[in-house]
Amino acid sequence: MSSDGTTTWTIDPSHSLVEFTARHMMITRVKGRFSGVSGTVVTNDADPSKSSVNVEIDAASIDTREEKRDGHLRSGDFLDVENHPHLTFRSTRIEGSPKSAGDSFTVVGDLTIRGTTREVTLDATFDGSGTDPWGGTRASFSAETKVDRREFGLTWNQALETGGVLVGNEVKISLEVQAVKQ
Repeated sequence: MSSDGTTTWTIDPSHSLVEFTARHMMITRVKGRFSGVSGTVVTNDADPSKSSVNVEIDAASIDTREEKRDGHLRSGDFLDVENHPHLTFRSTRIEGSPKSAGDSFTVVGDLTIRGTTREVTLDATFDGSGTDPWGGTRASFSAETKVDRREFGLTWNQALETGGVLVGNEVKISLEVQAVKQ
C-alpha cells in the first residue's frame, strides 16, 4: 500500500477471463472470449475516488471455438484488428467501496472498440482475496455489462429469409479478473 492509501494490482491474464455473448439467428446465444487481457486495478478503501481500472484486450485473441467465424470477427466487418489491435477500458469513476467478498460496486468508464469510445457501466463484485503459495496477495473481481455493438461501429449483419438478422445487436460482456498485489 502506498502512502496515500492506494494499492496497485496487476491483472493476471492466466487467471482472468473476458467473455461475451451475442445472439445468432435471433435464437441461439453464442459465447466467445478474449485470451489476451492485461491491465491494472488501483484500490483505495479510504477514498474510492482514487480507485481506478485500466484494461487492454488483444482484439486478435478473440476465440468463439470456430476459426472461420473468428476470422470474420477479426476482419474489417467487425473488430478490424489490423487497424484497431486493442480494445480498452479506462474507468472514470468507481461508486462504492467493497471491503468483503460478495460486496457489489459500480465501475463507470470509457470502453473503446474499433476506435470508438462510449461510456459503459459495469456492475461489479469483489469476490475476495488471499495469499497464493508463493507469498503474493491476490484479489478477484467479477463484472458485467451490456452494449449495443452498433454504437462501436460494428454494424455488419445479414437479413434472414425467415425475418430478423443473423447477428444480434446486444452483446453481454462478462469479466472474471484475478489480480496480483504489487
